[in-house]
Amino acid sequence: MVLRKAIDGDAAVAEGVRLARVQAIAAYPITPQTPIVENISEYVNRGELEAKYIAVESEHSALTAVVGSALVGARSFTATAGVGLALMHEITGVASGCRLPIVMAVANRSLPSPWSLQTDHSDAMGERDQGWIQLYAENCQEALDLVLVAYRLAEDERVRIPVMVCLDGFYVSHTTEVVSIPDQQQVDRYLPSYKNQNLYLDVEEPFTVNQLTSADVFTEIKYEHYLALENSLQVLEEVGAEFKNEFGRNYGAIAQYAIDDAETIIVAMGSIAGTALQVAKELREQGKAVGLVKVTSFRPFPKARIREALAKAKKVVVIDRSAGMGSEGPLAMEIKSALYGSSHSPAIYGFCGGLGGRDFTRDTIVKTLEKSNELQASGINNGGGIWIDVKEAEVNEK
Repeated sequence: MVLRKAIDGDAAVAEGVRLARVQAIAAYPITPQTPIVENISEYVNRGELEAKYIAVESEHSALTAVVGSALVGARSFTATAGVGLALMHEITGVASGCRLPIVMAVANRSLPSPWSLQTDHSDAMGERDQGWIQLYAENCQEALDLVLVAYRLAEDERVRIPVMVCLDGFYVSHTTEVVSIPDQQQVDRYLPSYKNQNLYLDVEEPFTVNQLTSADVFTEIKYEHYLALENSLQVLEEVGAEFKNEFGRNYGAIAQYAIDDAETIIVAMGSIAGTALQVAKELREQGKAVGLVKVTSFRPFPKARIREALAKAKKVVVIDRSAGMGSEGPLAMEIKSALYGSSHSPAIYGFCGGLGGRDFTRDTIVKTLEKSNELQASGINNGGGIWIDVKEAEVNEK
């Protein structure tokens, strides 16, 4: 029986962890992630989740602890945000390089300076090349569901790579929505018990892990990791389709709306995608051919799916919640890279906004479309790093 309940995104993640029967959790509190692990600790305390909960002194220690628990064969989880994720940086490569199927929720929060408790994607983007899978949730339902999908994906023998489930701080983490909470028996059918594979510690056969590696084999180890990341795209489609069969909701590397005849396609990820979908629907009602592509898997990036989805578009408007300092938004760069050299070359414009928690509203999305029209009319077919929601008067005053 499916329970429908009004909960926020952090509570939804915690429900996903409980349903996944996670066996080891280590975490350090940080806004806006803290309610995730607070809820999990209550589950453990009440006996609703049979797991070892480890209270540590820092985020660095939290990820180190779950690296250890994963190595001895426990389904493991941690969560963090912003500077907490930055503090984990030394260990994120260890977790992925050892091919450990850890799931980590990231309640996205801006990296300083200036200091902020609010959201953008600068924290996760700072880790995008560390070899983790990164999945972005649009809303509370996706925050719960993607935890379950993440464990199926991470633990698949063709993958064995840790997964970040990213949810926009406050916009998703602290927003209350009605969420369908699956039945435990359903989840157990979808997500079997964890089984050791590949690299794990055994007292009967002791060996060292993450030891100093020579140049003779370092590249080959990294290449196997790269291939597994590439393989994970197909596995994501498979486990996402199985999720739909069990729960009725489909997950893949991307989701799309009205793209078949769309002249303009908006590309976004995270909570902004929900607002962009509403704008696309409104414009459709006005007779304008606008569609949407929502990116769920930023790492690995689904280039082939993107090329297919954008194959008929005349114009692509990409929205980043990360500035890409010194260049342009990371999502825009990935879209341009995916389309480079293809037979179809739409005009592409990359916009960034919503930094430090600024609301990326319906009007802001409309503004990106208007600005792209202006650029295209002036003969500019490739624009990037366009800061769309800067308050010019305040900048001039400063």
